[in-house]
Amino acid sequence: MDELRQAEARVEQLLAQLSTAPRVGEQAEELVRLLMRLYGEGLARVVGLLPAETVRTLAADDLVGSLLILHDLHPRGTAERVADALEQVRPFLGTHTDSIELAGIDASGRATVRLRGGGCGGCASGAVEQAVERAVRAVAPEVTGVRVEQLLAQRTLLQIGSRPPADAPASGARP
Repeated sequence: MDELRQAEARVEQLLAQLSTAPRVGEQAEELVRLLMRLYGEGLARVVGLLPAETVRTLAADDLVGSLLILHDLHPRGTAERVADALEQVRPFLGTHTDSIELAGIDASGRATVRLRGGGCGGCASGAVEQAVERAVRAVAPEVTGVRVEQLLAQRTLLQIGSRPPADAPASGARP
């Protein structure tokens, strides 16, 4: 898997270098787009020939799953994958939240994640937001952004008033 990550990094590096020479950069981008379209069409045909269960099994693999996402062939939708990722990150949030849910994904691709309550008074620590964003981006790279909303839990306050007047009958006492 390290070789794949290295290849991915090298592709990004080469594209960045090629973009400094406008004409060459444009040609390189066109080449990459055409190759992506060609490989995407081939992958779509392969996926179309496979049973749904096999496609789901393949989609569970990190590399194959990301290729299926890239070519809009993943058997599970973005919202479903994000909701599952939030369930996976829930145990790591500890007392920072009572619940976590996907509030929605807007037309621009931005996901809104809602955190409710928490033992720490609904704090929106940077670490919590980063953990949520990493979890979402790991399963849904097509998401353009992640917004974390903190909603404070409604807490019932104990009201302590003054004592009843001395001449008031006690509760349950008969006059």
